[in-house]
Amino acid sequence: MLTELSFPGWLVGGALAFEQLVAASRILFGRLSDSRPLAGLHRLPYIWIGTAAFALLTSLVVPLTFRVHSTLQGGPFATRVVAVTALCSLFALYGLAISMASTPYLALVIDRTGERERSRAVGLIWSMLTVGIVVGAITINLTLRSLVGVSDPALLEPVLSRFMQRVAVGVVLLTLLATWGMEPSRSQLSRSQDREDSMTLPAAWRLIRSSAQVLTFFAFLVLFTLAVFLQDPILESFGAEVFGLSIPATASLNAYWGLATLAGLLLSGFWLIPWLGKFAAARLGCRAIVASLVLLIAAGLFVQVPLLYASIVSFGLAVGVATSSALTLMLDFTLPAAAGTFVGVWGLGQAYARAGAKLAGGSMLDVGRALFPGAAPVVAYGFVLGLAALMGCLALAVLARLSLSRFRSDASASLGTVLSHELG
Repeated sequence: MLTELSFPGWLVGGALAFEQLVAASRILFGRLSDSRPLAGLHRLPYIWIGTAAFALLTSLVVPLTFRVHSTLQGGPFATRVVAVTALCSLFALYGLAISMASTPYLALVIDRTGERERSRAVGLIWSMLTVGIVVGAITINLTLRSLVGVSDPALLEPVLSRFMQRVAVGVVLLTLLATWGMEPSRSQLSRSQDREDSMTLPAAWRLIRSSAQVLTFFAFLVLFTLAVFLQDPILESFGAEVFGLSIPATASLNAYWGLATLAGLLLSGFWLIPWLGKFAAARLGCRAIVASLVLLIAAGLFVQVPLLYASIVSFGLAVGVATSSALTLMLDFTLPAAAGTFVGVWGLGQAYARAGAKLAGGSMLDVGRALFPGAAPVVAYGFVLGLAALMGCLALAVLARLSLSRFRSDASASLGTVLSHELG
């Protein structure tokens, strides 16, 4: 969008952010899957309908994006507003469909696992999500090689449309294959109030304000998420505009990033956290994120493609280590009697921070271009990456103020009223 179609950064980031802005819909879909069975089943129909919906919406992204491009090129103002609204609405609907599929899926995982198995199941899901990113990036790289050097929208649209349609069909078939017959008996169903999707925004805000340590950890999660995802809407365009990479080559950046993230998750979970401890591993991950972002800026300044790939791998490893450590800390910063409530707070905080990161990442690219008109593209991109590094530094400063002992000492007293209100 940013390179071949020359969309403004705020539009790309804003459209992508709408997927996360509807994260609160998880509450609705969690409760619906508990109380409103379809064809006698609580989980699978919602998973299948949600998957079919986001697959259909995915196939519509390409043609709508190109229609918006043609409208922005010379259409009247009112038509441009309608086009931008339609694009943002499509991503919002996509986010709703993702919530409809993923929340009952999470409930299904809880239904089918015990307390001892659950952490391993969650770890496996995170790993498979990362593997999916890698497989997707490799598939794009292999399938779209014919688009190397192509920038004409008339040539890009049909190829990309056919590719997305095939991907959508494949995702639906894989979902059916993976979940068929997995619905548990009614007695094994978990309740929405026991899960992450039960947290409402007012209850989350009451909980955040009730304890200084809860507020501090929430701030750390938000800053950490901003540090990781500010680059999300601009990374592929960074590769295209600054390094002259083709569409398949920029897509392969996600493969390197995903493989490195998976390696970082495994490295942290099996070695770094047991050896260094959770806080030390989180500090190491955050420092490595900042250093990797600085390396990315240096790679752009010197237009060194090998350094770009090395920086992406370093960034992925750092994100994996920091994410694993943050997830472990997230489990520690809970009260056993209200673990679902706390995880709900952390989950909503991350979702809205990701939305803010995507919007800010695209918008700050526009700001960088406005602040440095006529400068090389690397300057505007470096401005965004520098902001991400700053967020990483702030996350480190907040992390230093966290204390599990202080959290546990004041949790029962300061959070008792809030939790009794939330849990009824």
